[in-house]
Amino acid sequence: MNEEIKFLAGKTVDKIYRKIKKIQISDFHKLAKNVGVGADGTPTSYIDKIAEDVAIDFLRKSKTKVNILSEEIGFLDLGGDYTFVLDPVDGTRNASRGIPFFSVSLGVGKKSISDLEYGIVKNIPTGDTFIAEKGCGAFLNNTRVSVPDVPANLLHCSLALGKNFDDFTVSLAKKDIVRSLGSASLEMCMVAIGALDFFVVGREYMRVVDIAASTLILREAGGVVTNILGEELNMSFDLDGKSSVIATYNMDLVHRIIS
Repeated sequence: MNEEIKFLAGKTVDKIYRKIKKIQISDFHKLAKNVGVGADGTPTSYIDKIAEDVAIDFLRKSKTKVNILSEEIGFLDLGGDYTFVLDPVDGTRNASRGIPFFSVSLGVGKKSISDLEYGIVKNIPTGDTFIAEKGCGAFLNNTRVSVPDVPANLLHCSLALGKNFDDFTVSLAKKDIVRSLGSASLEMCMVAIGALDFFVVGREYMRVVDIAASTLILREAGGVVTNILGEELNMSFDLDGKSSVIATYNMDLVHRIIS
């Protein structure tokens, strides 16, 4: 992909990362405060708004033009060929409670997940950075990563529980070692490095901004991402569509999970 676009994506993520680290020190008490309603119809927290504003301001001034799809502002046409599919803070509740597991997630493509060409997920508390380019593999801190060839005998998984649980997800919670970590992009990246064997959201709940970058990262690491019917996951670049998710190593594990 165009090196200027990749550089711009990296700079955008870095600017959000630095801003969030700064406000964690100066304005931590404000992080969870709701400051409006986003384009997706859900409340906008202070941390989400600050992070998104940093990205939009930077990209508006950039000589390299890209469009933006983000959960608060929606789609912003800046006259680019590519769209940055952005979740400025994935894991807002974790961030606002001081739980060190939340990220900035940015995917680069034109119309849908199937044509994504580049993706970055940065763990804000640790600085660990996952990057993938279509056809070039996936990397953690510049080291190539891949899913295990064979899963462990005792599977470790992360499930979307709480208000987003369903009977299918609850049935999985009774079988394996379970976590519910609160940041889908990072949970899918944990699958990409074999820290988790699978990640499941049983309800049609996830939006493209939540999982675009991590879908490319996991697929480039050799894994698969489907819905709970076992169908290859693809979503258009808009905030209207929602999907269930199974993210794991291979289709054999998908069928095992579904059954």
